[in-house]
Amino acid sequence: MQRILSGMQPTGNLHLGNYLGALKNWVKLQDSAECYYCVVDLHAITVPQNPQKLRQAVRETAAAYIAAGIDTTKSTLFVQSAVPAHTELMWILATYTPLGWLNRMTQFKEKAAKSRDLELLGLYAYPVLMAADILAYKATHVPVGEDQKQHLELTRDVALAFNRATGSDYFPVPEPQILGEATRVMSLRDGTKKMSKSDESDYSRINLTDDADTIALKIRKAKTDTEPVPKVWHDDDSKEGKFYVNNRAEAKNLIRIYAALADTTPQLVVKEFGGAQFSGFKKTLTDLAVAKLAPITEKMRHLLADPAEIDQILIRGAEHAGALTGKHMREIKDIVGLWSLM
Repeated sequence: MQRILSGMQPTGNLHLGNYLGALKNWVKLQDSAECYYCVVDLHAITVPQNPQKLRQAVRETAAAYIAAGIDTTKSTLFVQSAVPAHTELMWILATYTPLGWLNRMTQFKEKAAKSRDLELLGLYAYPVLMAADILAYKATHVPVGEDQKQHLELTRDVALAFNRATGSDYFPVPEPQILGEATRVMSLRDGTKKMSKSDESDYSRINLTDDADTIALKIRKAKTDTEPVPKVWHDDDSKEGKFYVNNRAEAKNLIRIYAALADTTPQLVVKEFGGAQFSGFKKTLTDLAVAKLAPITEKMRHLLADPAEIDQILIRGAEHAGALTGKHMREIKDIVGLWSLM
């Protein structure tokens, strides 16, 4: 059976992009794989965090996982920092990771370029911690967004470097899983930018905590162009003509969102709505979004009303994750000649 490991940072409200790009697909994987889903708070502290707000954000993120359909009787849900193997294995893997590999990581370059205050070892070494997250579980597959593909490639390289250096085949080389029609949901205000929790405009995203009226308002205000819904879909933007989707980033984004919510394809969406005005399409998209997201929002509110229960779920998950990774860490230490308490 495949073993899955994935997680998201507890940095503010999760949004439609997190749901369509990750959570919705995680739920589908539960019946066919052994799944470990974590709230990656260690990654979150690569930028300054308020401790109290961070702890609450962990609970909110865990509640979103469960509300979206993560079943804790099928999957292991836990907080990254509660499982020591993540940081312990990071140091071991760091001794097999050339600096040149880290120098190629584009996310560090982008974030550090925004502020010299972020030129810190933690952010620079972020990809090694991500490798440890995955390899501590000997995960075989990792659901990733397009923006994390480079980090997963590094994980694969580190696994192979460890295996070569130790003369073993201890770590499986994890395979990426990019699933669904909306692996990269874009901003409602700018179709060339990814939907983000950090965007200053709340109208750029639909939060999982938004009510029906707020969802309707945000979709109504979502940026589009003056042309109708395209009649033909092309992923490569190579075609010309107003009824094609070429170079219409906002139109393409809304069509992909509809397709992902409806479990269909963009080709079938434009076949149904092609030639219609976007004002009418937006109303249909609103109805669909509210129908899919309202139950998640309501369940999140119910879960967050009892934070002690969320904490107990996370503790049980950490104990289960710790049992597996503890066994692996004893084996890894034995391979490299380190001591461990048996």
